[in-house]
Amino acid sequence: MANATFARLVLERAGDDHPGLLFEDETRTWAQVVHAARARAALLAGVPGPPGRPRHVGVLLENVPEYVFWILGAALAGATVVGINPTRRGAELAADVRHTDCDLIVTDTAHAGLLETDLPALLVDSAGYRAALPADPPGPDVSAIAPGDRLLLLFTSGSTGTPKAVVCSQGRLAAIAGRADLMGIGRDSVAYCAMPLFHGNAIMANLAMAVRTGATVALRRRFSASGFLPDVRRYRATYFNYVGRALAYILATPEGPDDAGNTLRAAFGTEASAQDLARFGARFGCRIIEGYGSSEGAIALRKTPDTPPDALGLPAHGTEVAVLDPATGAECARARFDGGGRLANPGEAIGELVGLNVAAAFEGYYNDPEATAERVRDGRYWSGDLGYRDEAGFFYFAGRGADRLRVDSENFAAAPVERILARWPEAVMCAVYPVPDPRTGDQVMAALELRGGFDPAAFAAFLAAQPDLGTKWAPRFVRIVAAMPLTATGKVDKKPLRRAGWTTGDPVWWRPGRDLAYEPLGEDAAGWLVGEFAEHRRTHLPVW
Repeated sequence: MANATFARLVLERAGDDHPGLLFEDETRTWAQVVHAARARAALLAGVPGPPGRPRHVGVLLENVPEYVFWILGAALAGATVVGINPTRRGAELAADVRHTDCDLIVTDTAHAGLLETDLPALLVDSAGYRAALPADPPGPDVSAIAPGDRLLLLFTSGSTGTPKAVVCSQGRLAAIAGRADLMGIGRDSVAYCAMPLFHGNAIMANLAMAVRTGATVALRRRFSASGFLPDVRRYRATYFNYVGRALAYILATPEGPDDAGNTLRAAFGTEASAQDLARFGARFGCRIIEGYGSSEGAIALRKTPDTPPDALGLPAHGTEVAVLDPATGAECARARFDGGGRLANPGEAIGELVGLNVAAAFEGYYNDPEATAERVRDGRYWSGDLGYRDEAGFFYFAGRGADRLRVDSENFAAAPVERILARWPEAVMCAVYPVPDPRTGDQVMAALELRGGFDPAAFAAFLAAQPDLGTKWAPRFVRIVAAMPLTATGKVDKKPLRRAGWTTGDPVWWRPGRDLAYEPLGEDAAGWLVGEFAEHRRTHLPVW
């Protein structure tokens, strides 16, 4: 697999009559899928491209078969697919298209109106498009395609800033596809894909591995929590991939007595809480393979049987990862925990997760040398994520780079607080983030999406019963949201939460004093806070 290309893996499926793609009421063999990909590659051959780089095809679609055909077709044509996020709008969407130098847009009637561009566009649901596809496309010559050729540009989720386009080469995707056995994906597997195909999780942890093994992909237009179990049973799915809070939303659906009566064997994803992992495995009877990773692909951490429940796990053999102080580059102290399981030395233990020998695995951000240089410094890959490491070597996630809080001169990270709040049985989803204190530093604010209404006394009693809740960690403000703001890949988007602070139309509760006693934040209390910010000359801060 060292010199393999994804194009060659696609061609291996050309004569395969095993079911390759299931979509709604449609079934296609792998031979039919590859034939369709060859037709798109032939159509792409007629599109002029600039000298010096492959043609860039922007795909703006939901999870439909055409998306799969264009990913595989671009691989065969030596072109690059740009995964365009259909939840972006206006100037932001136009900037994504310009930034990635798209030569052509593949979309449909429903999404074409979102585009503000003069680029040529192919409408896959038009009669003209169908007529232009060759019925007997020529067999592509992939001999000139090299492992280093750029195949995908995949935007990051944008949960902490402007999305960046991550480069993924033919060779890298082929290598990832070769790890299918680690996920339990084999020839007889049915890989259910409801995560968006413009994101790396869907392509790398599902489609590519199915191409490699000849497994069947069951494709859904968009994720649906209520549709998950019916789809699993309909397609007899054995595996699925997830990211963000997908498991939490599935677990929030009404529980049935026979939920474990399904064909699922395994699932792979990131960012689920320890509680959700345990509840999901017990409810649906499948093995969850949880890990830490990103579209950049430089650092991967996996849970082992002896990994503590809240830990990310350990790096793969031969991969060196450390927690470094971003200011000095020195390694942070190992984490110590008190008798209640609380991190006792956050100030010296929390740092940035850094790959010491994996920088070469990161293929860069397209057309963004400054962002690329921020990730790779001194031959090391700096993830931008906060973490800590215990004495046994297990790594823990402490939040994104913007998730540090400083309350009453104590520094800590948001992720450990979120893990505690996620234990509350009423919580579907939670987010913890800093808001300014009227005098100095920060206060803790939490947004909660709940199964029912908010009971302040019950919430306070829950917090009081948590032995690992730090003395400064209890939220000062609690915002109750009907639906948590998410990125298109299902990760919590804290940017709008931070911007709004407690100035929102949603119900907000707060603790006026030190006691765990919450009351509604009414106009009088909000006015008092404004006065406090003014008195201490902190009205220049974004929330006051």
